[in-house]
Amino acid sequence: MSFNRNYIEFLFGNKLERIVWDDQQTLSPTTTVLQYLRGLSNFKGTKEGCAEGDCGACTVVFATIGVNGKLEYKAVNSCLVFLPQIHGKQLLTIEHLSDKNSVLHPVQEAMVEMDASQCGFCTPGFVMSLFALYKSSSQPTNETILDAFAGNLCRCTGYQSIHKAARLALNEMTPDSFTQKEKETIQLLQTINKGDACFKSANQVYYFSETLDSALTLKHKFPKIQILSGASDIALKVTKKKEILAEVLDLSGIEELKTIHKTSLGHDIGSGVSLQTMKEELHSELPSLVKILSVFGSKQIRQVATIGGNLGSASPIGDLIPLLMAYRAVVVVKGPIQKRSIPILAFIKGYHQIDLLEDELITLIHFPKPKQNRIIDCEKISKRIDLDISTVSAAMELELTPDKKISSIQLYFGGMAAVAKIATNTCVFLIGKKWEAATMEEAGSFLEKDFAPISDARAEAIGRMALAKNLLIKLWQNNPE
Repeated sequence: MSFNRNYIEFLFGNKLERIVWDDQQTLSPTTTVLQYLRGLSNFKGTKEGCAEGDCGACTVVFATIGVNGKLEYKAVNSCLVFLPQIHGKQLLTIEHLSDKNSVLHPVQEAMVEMDASQCGFCTPGFVMSLFALYKSSSQPTNETILDAFAGNLCRCTGYQSIHKAARLALNEMTPDSFTQKEKETIQLLQTINKGDACFKSANQVYYFSETLDSALTLKHKFPKIQILSGASDIALKVTKKKEILAEVLDLSGIEELKTIHKTSLGHDIGSGVSLQTMKEELHSELPSLVKILSVFGSKQIRQVATIGGNLGSASPIGDLIPLLMAYRAVVVVKGPIQKRSIPILAFIKGYHQIDLLEDELITLIHFPKPKQNRIIDCEKISKRIDLDISTVSAAMELELTPDKKISSIQLYFGGMAAVAKIATNTCVFLIGKKWEAATMEEAGSFLEKDFAPISDARAEAIGRMALAKNLLIKLWQNNPE
């Protein structure tokens, strides 16, 4: 294990930049990319709106070398990314889109042509989201455009003109200056050294691991160290709660945690796989997973958020956990000596509590291959369709007899207790019953035996129970035959 590197290198536009954490460095290692940009004199286009990934005003684009050797462009919220996480990447802001002669990029021209900006505060974020789509989608549809903009909010223009600008730009896609410079950009990125790193400031030490072995060694040495992968959740401790994270272990550079293996037994998904990658690569094999990811946060958030991080939070209102239970997922954890495989129902132990020893890390989530006649489905209710966590969610694993009676059913609910959990009494009642709307409506009364929800900022207890009962009907409506 060697953490000798104390600097990061990245392409800022076309210029290679280096930030060194030495005795003269005043930047904290947990400085966000947004905070860094706002501290530069000529890069004020990236705005701070919410500082928690909700508004998209701070959207920037990262370009990295993909598996095909080409550049991949991803829009992300710069308020949720710490500086060490941009090592080895190209960072592009609104200021980088026009050329030296101030000729606008096609996506900027389209925004002007369609009068898609008024006050302009949100505009750079919209443009950067559109730019990422312009560079990554060969046949964009209205659905992909709306998905790309789901994490961007505008309070004065109205979205129709922005959508028209997107259609105009994407209907006439031509090679831009970034395509022309792609070979040069790749060569510059390839000059950047990889490897483990350590960044220290007066009251912080930030470790960046690029191998699982080095990360496990550190976790054994510092069992209380703060773990992050995408930082979409941990970053809020810094931006909203103003916490100083004394010790951090960043797993975002460990490539062996970012793999998806499809086998005859199911799918093995590395804990560092981003939610957006899962959504794109598993749409046919695990359709219910893709369904819930389609209303999980925004594309900017899904580009950095990981399945391991979401699972590790053990949130009672986390969108994924009830569905992982319905899929009968198995969590694989590893320590310096042993590896353990834990069914997810045993892995979630309590409110934000998981079965993870102090020297262990989540490395893999195994999705067993569902039986051919098994129905797996999910639903969530939130105050907004996009970019909102669940108020109540439900996931179902169902098997029916040839005459449409319930032979097996498992119902898992989020937002109804301190943990996502199975509705035991409801499931017992449903066994042997006819799979029809009346049955599910009658089953609603049994939810009152399974849960005693609390009232909070998202819903009153009576409201949560009513929503849960409605979700039973919704699950039947999704699968009436």
